[in-house]
Amino acid sequence: MFHPDEATVSRPAPPEEPTGVYLIDPVRSAIGFSDRHAMTAGVAGVRGNFTAFEGLLKLDGVCPARSEAYLSVQTGSVDTGCPERDARVTGPEFLDSATFPLMSFRSTRVLDAGDDRLHLAGYLRIKDVELPVHLDLVFRTPRREACGRGRVGLEGTLTPRRARPGPGGNAAPRPGGPPVGDRMRLTIDISAVRTRPGQSR
Repeated sequence: MFHPDEATVSRPAPPEEPTGVYLIDPVRSAIGFSDRHAMTAGVAGVRGNFTAFEGLLKLDGVCPARSEAYLSVQTGSVDTGCPERDARVTGPEFLDSATFPLMSFRSTRVLDAGDDRLHLAGYLRIKDVELPVHLDLVFRTPRREACGRGRVGLEGTLTPRRARPGPGGNAAPRPGGPPVGDRMRLTIDISAVRTRPGQSR
């Protein structure tokens, strides 16, 4: 016979903190860019996407400061919606993808900003310059796929740090305007899947 006092109510398990190595899923991810000062390339107000990229996240859910992030983007994969503009953006005056086929980001410090947010400091390497940048990420609720592997989602904007002021408080002038890395903003919407033991790619 059923007794109410013996009844138990199952409570959902607390969400699992994402920990492990996660590979970026390019099919479910997007990396966009904008450059409002692209006049040196003959293009003003450029916006578009990179269609070829890869990367990984080393997440530590217990101590987020031990997490790491790496991203590599093929600069020749630009898509601005206009083939002629794509050619100019990937040309020698702007990204010069023939000489510098890859743009990369590596984190150097990760801070837990609370409310499912992370603040990353790191370096963006574009052309022959490695520029300090910061990246504020918002975590989407982690979930587990039918195959049992965990998936995480993150989104944010990668912003280069401003050049240090020169004499008189103004940034030192640069021939032809600021370099590409100083002007570019990357918008990141990433979905990443946890790797199986022994899997690195």
